[in-house]
Amino acid sequence: MNYQEIIRKLKSEANPHNVAGMARFGISSQNTLGVSMPILRQLAKKIGKNHGLALRFWESGIHEARILAGLIDDPKLVTEKQINKWVEDFDSWDVCDQVIMNLFDKTSLAFSKTREWAGEKEEFVRRAGFAMMASLAVHDKKADDKKFIQFFPLIKKYSIDERNFVRKAVNWALRQIGKRNLALNKAAIKISREILKINSKSARWIAKDALRELESPAVQRRLRK
Repeated sequence: MNYQEIIRKLKSEANPHNVAGMARFGISSQNTLGVSMPILRQLAKKIGKNHGLALRFWESGIHEARILAGLIDDPKLVTEKQINKWVEDFDSWDVCDQVIMNLFDKTSLAFSKTREWAGEKEEFVRRAGFAMMASLAVHDKKADDKKFIQFFPLIKKYSIDERNFVRKAVNWALRQIGKRNLALNKAAIKISREILKINSKSARWIAKDALRELESPAVQRRLRK
């Protein structure tokens, strides 16, 4: 399938009802077709890895084409220039998270970009930093605990960010790191208790929600096996 055929296929699957539903969950409706993730994943499987097509899909500006770009791109061919360009284009949390989970967390720049983005002011760039922390905690099985412990000061510092898409990503990062193993669980619980003492509504929500899961019997049993 070539570029034009795939774009036509995406447009043929457009669903305005889905777009309205996505908007209710805070997903941008701009250039959005309402194509479901199962359809995008099936399409990505047919296409296979294709760096050139991924770049063209991203430049199309179509919401689903950008998610598809993250699914088919080859992380070994992704450059820092590309990463910087794409993260600056993020305008919706689902595109941000899908590209992070399917592509960026597999690149050699993943850990360094995580720290860089967390410190940026722009909402979706900062979210990308914390989404990357969460994704790496799940996907990078070989990373040393020290790599994740270094994220805790950033989690604590930006727990006061009241913006919904940021605070949810900070919480997500804290919970995923804390579920990685028993040592990180203890460290995550410790930092959560410190965050709980911060005079910030966002910080308290992040800490309480994280502690609820990290101290739960189900998580504790799994980590102790």
